[in-house]
Amino acid sequence: MVIPTLAADSRLRECVESLGRQTRRDFEIVVVDNSGQGLARRNGTAAGARVLENGRNAGFGAAVNQGIQASQSPYVATLNDDAAAHPGWLDALIRALESRPDAGMAASQVRFFGEDRLDSAGMLIARDGSSKQRGHGRPPGDFPVPEEVLFPSGSAAIYRRAMLEQVGGFDDFFFLYCEDTDLGLRARWAGWKCLYVPEAVVEHHYSHSAGAASGLKAYYVERNRLFVLVKNFPAGMLPAAPLVTAARYGWHFRYLLQGRGSAARFRAEGNAGPKMLWYVLKAHFALAASLPRLWRERRAIRASARITPAVFRHLLRGHSISVRRLAAH
Repeated sequence: MVIPTLAADSRLRECVESLGRQTRRDFEIVVVDNSGQGLARRNGTAAGARVLENGRNAGFGAAVNQGIQASQSPYVATLNDDAAAHPGWLDALIRALESRPDAGMAASQVRFFGEDRLDSAGMLIARDGSSKQRGHGRPPGDFPVPEEVLFPSGSAAIYRRAMLEQVGGFDDFFFLYCEDTDLGLRARWAGWKCLYVPEAVVEHHYSHSAGAASGLKAYYVERNRLFVLVKNFPAGMLPAAPLVTAARYGWHFRYLLQGRGSAARFRAEGNAGPKMLWYVLKAHFALAASLPRLWRERRAIRASARITPAVFRHLLRGHSISVRRLAAH
């Protein structure tokens, strides 16, 4: 069990305490403190957990990779520090993977904290590389049965160690956001499946650390969806991606005028339109600077792929979200 933390506040304490109430007991909790100040130790919010301290914020993926390397278990669960797991959460996830040797990962039923609404029931992806939580904002009862999904939200997931070792774990370079998208798609290229486990319930304080619509989130989400696109999408899908992105921007603008969607929330946080434009341009500059690295990784993914581009395209289409729906949330 790996929990990266930056704030190491009362939310982390609540998270760790929820793990102390799990019906399954044969696991270790590893908290990776990214605060650079040893806050988990100083605040006493990780009692009963093994704490790894970083001198600076290494990012979500790098922190999880540290926890993976510090353990030997056949399964590695990830949990946000602002999430609280129901008692049967871990047991349900492990039983799901034990029953399906072809599954390398499993998604939880993640609810908004204290509400009867979903944060996620697995993940969906748009044709420009943008990802979104499946079932976001809907009642949990709309997703009642175990089924295959594209990949899990890293806020509450479990991964098979054999899969992580095969595909290389999280990409540290993503730093924040979409690293679970990248890992999930790489695992799919390698032939692994993902299961949704509705009995594995977690309650999540949404975007507790970075904010629901902060500039930090806007930049990294846009930059990293470009990284996902270049690394993972079949060549035949790349030419259409800029057109899909333009359509998404158009829907963001329309919903902004109506006071709806993520663009409206971004403006409500005190961010004017020029700031959004700057984050988009900055993301594309970062893509240009990173292209040689991303292209090498793309070639490595294809070289070890267990499925064809046609099968991968079918997977994406089967678990897709329109840019209109994406912009509306």
